[in-house]
Amino acid sequence: MPFILPANTLSAGGYDVDNSLRFDEASTTFLSKASFGTPTSTQKSTISFWCKRSLIEEGIIFMNDSATFPIAKIYFDSSHRFSYIEFNPSTTALRTTIAVYRDVSAWYHFVVSVDTTQATAGNRIKIYVNGVQETSFESSTNPSEDASVTINDNLRTGIGGTGAAGGDGFEGYISELVRIDGQALAADSFGEFDEDSGIWKPIDVSGLTFGDNGFYLETKQSGTSQNSSGLGADTSGNDNHFAVNNLTAVDQSTDTCTNNFATMNSLDTNSNHTFSEGNLKTVYSAAAGTFGVTKGTIGVSAGKWYWEVKYTYGNAGQFGFFNVNDSLSNTVDIFSAAGAGTFNGLAWRIDTSNNIKEVGFEQSADTGVDFASGNILGIAFDADNGKLYGFKNGAELSGQDISAGTSLMTAVTVSDFYLPFISNGDGGSGTKTGTSEVNFGSPSFAISSSNADANGFGNFEYAVPSGYFSLNTKNLAEFG
Repeated sequence: MPFILPANTLSAGGYDVDNSLRFDEASTTFLSKASFGTPTSTQKSTISFWCKRSLIEEGIIFMNDSATFPIAKIYFDSSHRFSYIEFNPSTTALRTTIAVYRDVSAWYHFVVSVDTTQATAGNRIKIYVNGVQETSFESSTNPSEDASVTINDNLRTGIGGTGAAGGDGFEGYISELVRIDGQALAADSFGEFDEDSGIWKPIDVSGLTFGDNGFYLETKQSGTSQNSSGLGADTSGNDNHFAVNNLTAVDQSTDTCTNNFATMNSLDTNSNHTFSEGNLKTVYSAAAGTFGVTKGTIGVSAGKWYWEVKYTYGNAGQFGFFNVNDSLSNTVDIFSAAGAGTFNGLAWRIDTSNNIKEVGFEQSADTGVDFASGNILGIAFDADNGKLYGFKNGAELSGQDISAGTSLMTAVTVSDFYLPFISNGDGGSGTKTGTSEVNFGSPSFAISSSNADANGFGNFEYAVPSGYFSLNTKNLAEFG
């Protein structure tokens, strides 16, 4: 259960990456380009990118293909391994790692470097992960010396899915995607180890020589057209822009390899939750009397933190912070557990009677505030004092005064990490449902306003309470 600083995530200092693109297979989101020109080289190429996975399933990062063959493909396979393959139509080049990559809280950096002019066969394809060259592979096929490969070729190209229809789509976030046409570069052309923490971090790559079919996708533009103002803009200077398929402005995320935001954790849940939109949307569906809990990827033991959830419901849901040392399963009824004194976190309950209720140690009082399906619940957790505060569409709950430290619930003693969480389920009969769209500061749904915390991080529907911050690694390093 990852709940401290996720791997390979810097908190401060150095080069900052502002944006990523959030890909969602169910929405068939991908970038595509129908063709390129004549490549600088068909023997030397480099692909570099950062990504954070959401669902641990097979998904394409990069693919060159045609109506028949040849094909170059960079992807995660069904066993969570990283793979680069070329086939025309049989396999002509291949590297599949032994290592698996299934941490949904972490940003990874991958480099595929190809140079078929190398006399030593094993040097013709090199894979780097977080700055370190991989040398052990589950499967490996060396291309022939001086062979032409298609990774730079004038072919239909897809990012986050196939270039034709977006099939086998990637689930998660991609940033800083670079193709170098004509050079086989090592990882240190794209990143470096931080001298203080030893964490691998990105560097400015704008000065590289990209080659004729090279490109640099910073995803920093806000539009969705295939031009210099779109999410698929190539900023290398080559104008190798990509068409945007089913991606909208809301899919431009500030969750990046230099500031990692919390999401829900698709590995710390149960099967009643279906995840999408970069693990920021969960749809719950289960028979009455069945319950489900899902927790976040970043926990806190100090500081003051704020997040929002848009809840569209048919059954009850709880939203708050979960003590990581609670031995409760992900199928527990949190509301009953709180009443029994076995849940040691704090939460707000939205029930099917439109009530907002307290959920704490032996606490279940009705706040007297009604909540309508589709409203936004603001959740503020003061980990320094163990207090939870709630807001309905930006308005404080009756009897609460966050500025005076007056909470409706008895404070908890924070000596452990507390994770944001969602739980669903109810008694009665039939099927119970609920859709939660969470916003830790980089929302997956459109909002009508834009409110950042005092550090300038986050994009919330309602004003962030004074002294509270969005849950990301830069804020965590300062306040957590």
